[in-house]
Amino acid sequence: MSAVRPPLRAVVFDLFDTLVDLRMEDIGPILHKGRRVAGTAPALHAAIVRSLPGVDFDRFADALSSVDREFRESRYARGLELPTVERFSTLIGRLGTQGEGLPAAHAEELAEELTQVHMAALRAQVGVLSHHPDLLASLRARVPLALCSNFSHSETALRVLRESDLHQHLDVLVVSDAAGFRKPRPEIFRAVLEALGTAPEETLHVGDNLAADVGGAAAIGMRTAWVTRRVADPERRLREHEGPAPDHQIHDLTELAAFLP
Repeated sequence: MSAVRPPLRAVVFDLFDTLVDLRMEDIGPILHKGRRVAGTAPALHAAIVRSLPGVDFDRFADALSSVDREFRESRYARGLELPTVERFSTLIGRLGTQGEGLPAAHAEELAEELTQVHMAALRAQVGVLSHHPDLLASLRARVPLALCSNFSHSETALRVLRESDLHQHLDVLVVSDAAGFRKPRPEIFRAVLEALGTAPEETLHVGDNLAADVGGAAAIGMRTAWVTRRVADPERRLREHEGPAPDHQIHDLTELAAFLP
């Protein structure tokens, strides 16, 4: 006989494609010389050439691809977050190695400018679901709510929550940019649980990513709900998933109310 699970005492949400939609398909990536580069690359390059006019797009794209490849191996493969401003600081340093270096203060300002350009483009792709603020308010009347998001710029994540009218309904906010770890690493989930003061088995994590959200949360004993609103071909994704199956599969967050005491 299987053990009876305790009642749920808290719900934790992923941010993008869970609480809000992020329509990245509308901004790329783009192809350059047969290689995929970020859809924000033209706007980033335009900002760079104002300070480094000798950097053409080919050189910029090559440097950006090189930096991203190195960080994929040194950070993302280990579940460590890369703050956006650090990514761009490294890019500026790489471009400045060919005799076009900037004073440290100017390089820092440029890295922040690139971060703002990139994040503004991402915010423009956010889709707000009009029923979510009232839904979160009703769920929060029953249990505490938290955010656990993989995102490289906490300021933008919090701005998205405020502009979506969701911020005030969340008791705990954990973003990987500040935590240092990315889902599915257990450290980021444990940070949320510690802030909530709940045990894993009495906490439900809700997200759209089977590996990061479902696999990561289940690995430390949390209960899981996989939201498929933005998932193409959920049946195929589930067949290909090598980790634990979600406890619940939902299309809309309104279905969560049935799981709460």
